[in-house]
Amino acid sequence: MAEEKTQIEEIEEEQAKKKAEEEAKKESKEEKAEEKQESAEEGKEKKKPKKERTGVLYINTTSNNTILTITDMTGNTIARSSGGQSTKQSRLKSSPTVAMFSAKKISEEASDAGITNLYVRIKARTGSTSPGSASHAVVKSLSRSGFKILSIMDITKNPRGGPKSKGGRRGRRV
Repeated sequence: MAEEKTQIEEIEEEQAKKKAEEEAKKESKEEKAEEKQESAEEGKEKKKPKKERTGVLYINTTSNNTILTITDMTGNTIARSSGGQSTKQSRLKSSPTVAMFSAKKISEEASDAGITNLYVRIKARTGSTSPGSASHAVVKSLSRSGFKILSIMDITKNPRGGPKSKGGRRGRRV
């Protein structure tokens, strides 16, 4: 009988050890889960979500110059730049290379103001067929510098009637 008691006691001790191990595993899993939650919360506190601001970029291209203006959504001017500010040679003011330098300058000012998204409005001389290569270079350089381009719109005015033709009511008489 004494041997049976000892065997029964041994079995009970083994079962108690197993239960203790299982409880320790459960507790360690719970502690790991809590640590993960705490680390995730700390990670959230470390990463502050950037507030995305949207702006409007106006590109005015002519045969002689390229003028860039960034405004916020209400129309307040945030940054301005032109080809004339980037170069001293007047023949280069409308070139794509100088337009890229102007875009770089304006992107720094806009990023300081917190703008991340841009609507682009391109305007050329009234009646011209295309806005020119400088506007394309500006959009490309701004997208490379980290701005998200939401839309590009051509706002060039289109004459529908045109001015009065020369020669009077009956036309030019030869």
